[in-house]
Amino acid sequence: MPTAASGRRRRADAERSIARIVSAARESLSRDPNASIDDIAKAAGVGRMTLYGHFRNRAELVEAALTDALRAGDEVLSAVDLTGDARAALTRLLESSWSLVAESTALLTAAQGTLPPGRIRNLHAAPAERVEELIRRGQDQGVFRTDLPITWLVGVLQFVLHGAAEENRTGRLKPEDTARVVIATVQSILAVPSAEG
Repeated sequence: MPTAASGRRRRADAERSIARIVSAARESLSRDPNASIDDIAKAAGVGRMTLYGHFRNRAELVEAALTDALRAGDEVLSAVDLTGDARAALTRLLESSWSLVAESTALLTAAQGTLPPGRIRNLHAAPAERVEELIRRGQDQGVFRTDLPITWLVGVLQFVLHGAAEENRTGRLKPEDTARVVIATVQSILAVPSAEG
């Protein structure tokens, strides 16, 4: 007859196995958005049956990997000081976030081929809200433009980050230059336009 201790041990083993699989999925999909279930199972050191015992299909696994990457990113970004001048706060946020976006770009590509667009938007809601609140504060401080919709500005910022990640991946932009380029680009986009004379 199974004991409570053996049940807890099995749950702990299952949780470790799931964590290994999700970690392997993040790494594999970050290298190749088309990584197969077999590739991920091999990287995790488990068999297909074990993987399918935790994730019914590739879509569930891709979502778990993306969710885990976003959770880890949120932990990093939550520690960024966003107080004070919105321009300085945005610089600190961008310095911390561009490398996170580099990892999630390939995961996002995998997700876009697997998950419904609404689900991807929901998973990205928290990071988008953080940026939206910061831009709104900058608008209130008079340092960010108010002539364009805030949702558009958040979207453009995300496009810049994903573009930088792609430029970085292909070697057209050096890692040591990326944060500076991203910050200069985003700050110029958000700057209050000069009055026409």
